[in-house]
Parts: sequence; C-alpha cells; structure tokens
Amino acid sequence: MSDLNEAAMPATQEDRTLAMLTHLSGIILSFIVPLIIWLTNKDKADKAFLNDQAREALNFQITMAIAWVVASILSTLLIGFLLFPVILIVNLIFCILAGLKANEGVAYRYPFALRLIK
Repeated sequence: MSDLNEAAMPATQEDRTLAMLTHLSGIILSFIVPLIIWLTNKDKADKAFLNDQAREALNFQITMAIAWVVASILSTLLIGFLLFPVILIVNLIFCILAGLKANEGVAYRYPFALRLIK
C-alpha cells in the first residue's frame, strides 16, 4: 500500500498494538510472527497499516536471517564469531524502535532491510 492510502485511513489502536507486537516478536521468534500476521491480513483493505508493518518486519527478519547465515559461514574463518553479538544487538535495538513507532501509529522503515516481500 502507498503512504497516501495509509494517511487517509488511520490505524486503529488494535492494529497499532498488533503491529508493535509483530515488530517485537522478531527479537525472539524471528520471521514467524511477521509472516503469519502478513499472510492473514494481506488481502484486507482495512488493515493497511498492519499489513505494511508486518511486511516491513518480515523483510527485516529475513535480512537478519541472511546475516546469521553469513556470520555462521564466516565463523569457520573465526570472523563470524565477532558478528554474532553485533547482529543480536542490531536486531534488538531496531525491533524495539520499530515497535515503539508502530504503537504510535507511525509507519517505521528499517534503515537497511532487504525489501524482498512487496
């Protein structure tokens, strides 16, 4: 959905709370919850904000999963072990920031997520 459509239809408190939980779930459950939320709401026009935020969280968690795979491969060269805590901290910080913004009703964009799901 475009930003224009989201601005025309403000998100309900329920959608904002669910979007916040979707972002925060990435800290522990990776891409599972964002995928479920996105798949169950992607065809509902009244859930534009929730759909957008679930898709954004899903793209970020896919990016984090790719980072984990790369760090795992690089750990054979002993470089990856340095990346594990960085990936963990980045995921934690950005998920919390996104959750707070989503709860305010602001569409959050992760600064470096691969936009694979459109």
